[in-house]
Amino acid sequence: MQRLWAWACLLATLAFIASYFVVPDFNGFTPDQFPNVIEEPPVQPSGYAFAIWGLIYVWLLVGAVFGAVRRSDDEDWMPMRPWLALSLALGATWLPVASVSPLAATVLIFLMLAAALRALFRVGDTDRWLQQAPVAIYSGWLTAAAFVALGVVLGGYEIFSPTIAALISLSLALALAVIVQYRLHRAPEYGITVIWALVGVIIQNSQPFNAAVAGLALLGIVAILSLRATDTE
Repeated sequence: MQRLWAWACLLATLAFIASYFVVPDFNGFTPDQFPNVIEEPPVQPSGYAFAIWGLIYVWLLVGAVFGAVRRSDDEDWMPMRPWLALSLALGATWLPVASVSPLAATVLIFLMLAAALRALFRVGDTDRWLQQAPVAIYSGWLTAAAFVALGVVLGGYEIFSPTIAALISLSLALALAVIVQYRLHRAPEYGITVIWALVGVIIQNSQPFNAAVAGLALLGIVAILSLRATDTE
């Protein structure tokens, strides 16, 4: 069973990466997918921030290959594998779904996030840079991406104004990120990845300057960094 899950993780990782080549031109939800056209949602990080997907893809693949080839029978790797495989399998369908339905894609990415966080909390103590680190950065970016999707949907469907939608979504994302990082002091890669997204939000809201959204993102960065002074494990 352990070997089965090791190879399932590798196959799910390959499918997840392959989905990028199925929908290579996807750059986020487009304004014309919503009743309320918002060209630059304030909740969305600046475009450069999405380059982190390259790092995530490579690191997940290296970890999955190493896990399947060298740690297929390792009990320390086993607890996180079913949840990571589930998240990545769901993720393999995300880009095609997002291309046609922002609402369905938002629900789907929260399911991906839930499974990824479950995997992160179950990572073992060995091979930190190949077991824990890729799961941590993947989970950190999903934390940001899920709530960005929520904020874009809330604004795009005119449930709230773009700024209020951004503030609500960022507040929820930060609450979750702080809780996760507080409980997983041993996985700073998670918080660093969330900070990467928050810096992107600040840059996105610098011109024109949106003090409320940029200020909340800055507070989030300070809150996550302050957790390094604590030790909960």
